[in-house]
Amino acid sequence: MRSLLRQSLVLLGLAFLPGIGQAIYYRDKVSWESPIAASDMVTLAQARAWGANVIWVDARPEEEFAREHVPGALLLNEDRWNELLPQMLMAWSPEKRVVVYCSSQSCGASREVARRLREEAQLKNVFVLDGGWEAWLAEKK
Repeated sequence: MRSLLRQSLVLLGLAFLPGIGQAIYYRDKVSWESPIAASDMVTLAQARAWGANVIWVDARPEEEFAREHVPGALLLNEDRWNELLPQMLMAWSPEKRVVVYCSSQSCGASREVARRLREEAQLKNVFVLDGGWEAWLAEKK
């Protein structure tokens, strides 16, 4: 009986080896956030090149928006989605491109707001700003 238990444990340990190896090898390559397709991302330079055909959407909390934001940006975040969406839709037109940003590349708010604009509001040409608010600040300096 002991021998059978020992063999079972050895087999179980061997079965875990490939999984442990992959976890070690890919530890820095796994993204825990929902991936954004490259076609849904836009750099600051690209967005600026679109000029007046851009609607900037700030997905950060209201306090951060009040302190400073991209000139002309509209506040639209998860906390006040239903209240703020009509204002954003009034500014939108089919030829406009929407660029959503939040406080950094790792901020999920811009991804979620962009997703909801695409899926719930059925808008086309909705992008997430690569580098987020920090990219804008770095360009300002």
